Amino acid sequence: MTTPVCTTASSAAVPPTSYTSFSSYVRARGPVLLRTARSLTANPNDAEDLLQTALAKTFVAWERIEDHRALDGYVRRALLNTRTSQWRKRKVDEFCCEELPEPAGAVPADPAEQQVLHDAMWRAVMRLPDRQRAMVVLRYYEDLSEAQTAEVLGVSVGTVKSAVSRALRKLREDPELAPVR
Repeated sequence: MTTPVCTTASSAAVPPTSYTSFSSYVRARGPVLLRTARSLTANPNDAEDLLQTALAKTFVAWERIEDHRALDGYVRRALLNTRTSQWRKRKVDEFCCEELPEPAGAVPADPAEQQVLHDAMWRAVMRLPDRQRAMVVLRYYEDLSEAQTAEVLGVSVGTVKSAVSRALRKLREDPELAPVR
């Protein structure tokens, strides 16, 4: 994944074509980006606010982004930076959400068992420290490679590997997931 390159041109008034292309992008990628935001927060309403803030930041920079093929990475980085700023500004207890950000249409063999598994796994992921949770979410919920995760988080690949390894060890040792094994 390449990082979008921005120019220094100022955009006081946004051309109508920019708004149209931005709107098309949001309509096409909105559900995936919302899933990413929901993975970073415990509350679905906070996730929507987080995504809206990240999209507002993206819209402001829309004309300066030269490589529109890398927009998902740009928005994911805006989501993560915004969420990190929120974590730093205030420490708020987070609670597991009732609803998992799973794609619609995938019907498991036994919905009740799958739901129990998803609920238990999500609660376990939400108990991870913030940084480990972000890495696990990007690696396994967003299917980013170790290199892509490192790029999004601004850390080395080795840091991603070791943090994810520690997070997976914590998940394996989680007593709530013991019946699943």
